[in-house]
Amino acid sequence: MKHIYSILFLLSIVALAGVSVSAQETQERVVDEVVAQVNEGVITLSKIKREAKAIVDNAVKEGKPRDEAQKMVDEKQGEMIANLINEELLIQKAKELNLDSQIDGTINERFVQIMKQNNMKSIDALYAEMEKSGVDPVEIREMWRKQATRDLVLQREVQSKEYWRPSGKELREYYEKNKSKFTKPETISMSEIFLSFAGRDEKTVREKAKQLVAQLRGGADFVKAVTENSDRPDAATTKGKVDTIVVKDLDEKFAMAVKDVKAGGYSEPIEIDQIGINILRVDERTQASSESFFDENAVRMAILAERAPTATKEFMTTLRKDSYIKIGETYRPIVSPILFAEERKEKTGVKTEETKAKNPSK
Repeated sequence: MKHIYSILFLLSIVALAGVSVSAQETQERVVDEVVAQVNEGVITLSKIKREAKAIVDNAVKEGKPRDEAQKMVDEKQGEMIANLINEELLIQKAKELNLDSQIDGTINERFVQIMKQNNMKSIDALYAEMEKSGVDPVEIREMWRKQATRDLVLQREVQSKEYWRPSGKELREYYEKNKSKFTKPETISMSEIFLSFAGRDEKTVREKAKQLVAQLRGGADFVKAVTENSDRPDAATTKGKVDTIVVKDLDEKFAMAVKDVKAGGYSEPIEIDQIGINILRVDERTQASSESFFDENAVRMAILAERAPTATKEFMTTLRKDSYIKIGETYRPIVSPILFAEERKEKTGVKTEETKAKNPSK
């Protein structure tokens, strides 16, 4: 493995005009710089700038002034670079575990689902419609790839192991000590109308969602509204029905939307970033019970919820220790304290360029 301190990609532009060449025309021009090396991978300055621009642009879309958004990103540059290094480690781990095909399958399935929801005949047609709406399918794919990579690696290397780690005896002991956690929970049954952004003007979709909510609250037929408006491919069959869900397991955005909605009532439109809008009808609420009962899956999930954050930190710490990570001198002061925070807390050695130099066999 090559130990590279800094890599500069140079582009020489020489313009010939007869026999004379100006100094400016022969000057080498730096087009990129490696900010950090992660094993055989690199984090480049251009990648950091693209990430920063995406964050700023998204903040501006949400109403934040551009100068304030840029200042926020500049102040958190060290954190952003540290996140990119951790992200690169997870990408490399996914390749080691041969998860790439599974990740691609997950992403492709999401695109196909959106394609079907909008009655399109091909993925190319979907991409074309997304581009017309100002949504870059390449950027969406990359964002989903990052999410899927992190989720699949952590599910396999952390969550799955922690889920099965407790023995039967440990499960029973945990249950006896935490019976109050295993009472019958409050549940909610709901139905939905889903409006997709894909291939459409988002402002128009938002306006349509508001009109539908007003019509439904005014007494419009819900099933008819589902079959005529929902972009779910099976809407005509399901009539918008969603499985009964434990309230505490609801995504925070949905939980807040239906918090004060009584059975038979409707939520305000719930926007899912870059995906679409949900309108929820609360069909039934079942109150919680104080009676406890043993459910192995519930107990394992409760233990996992407690152990997963620490286990994830330990996993990432191990990934870093087992890797060659070299951060450029310019960026090291703002990145290292964040990237290696856990290692410093534990007062253990970190396998950075210095320790690697002392122990080149690893």
